[in-house]
Amino acid sequence: MAQMGKGAWYYILSRQLIENAFPLLNPTNYQVTSPASPDYNCIAWAARVADLWWWPDNQYIYHWPPGAPREETINAFIEAYSLSGYIICDNPDCEKGFEKIAIFVNTHGKPTHAARQLPSGHWTSKLGEQEDIEHAKLDDIAGQYYGTAAVIMKRPNQAFQ
Repeated sequence: MAQMGKGAWYYILSRQLIENAFPLLNPTNYQVTSPASPDYNCIAWAARVADLWWWPDNQYIYHWPPGAPREETINAFIEAYSLSGYIICDNPDCEKGFEKIAIFVNTHGKPTHAARQLPSGHWTSKLGEQEDIEHAKLDDIAGQYYGTAAVIMKRPNQAFQ
């Protein structure tokens, strides 16, 4: 049997870990789009930031948009994204001229994840310190780890294309 290089084994292991963590994902509805990085998280990635870890911690270890409350509440996350031009909207459907984000919460209402919609209508998510993925549907990553999408927000995308 031919041996695979380290990169190929890592890729296979990574996909297995992703699909085990998110059972609605399968090889036909998502793809890994960038390598693992501890430099940023999903909350920042949703706002198009790829060099800061966003979190409203009390110790001020992580970046949090100035003016947003430093608390782990849905209202604080809404405020943080509002400072970047997002407003609440009523659905996750792709809308020409806008980019959308979704804020996920666990069963206790605590924010856990954020995803950003791509122009194709697919979604992009940063998986903690791991890879970014593109997934076909918003709910493909719902479940045990991220809970469900609780709030959808949008902003004009002309300046971001």
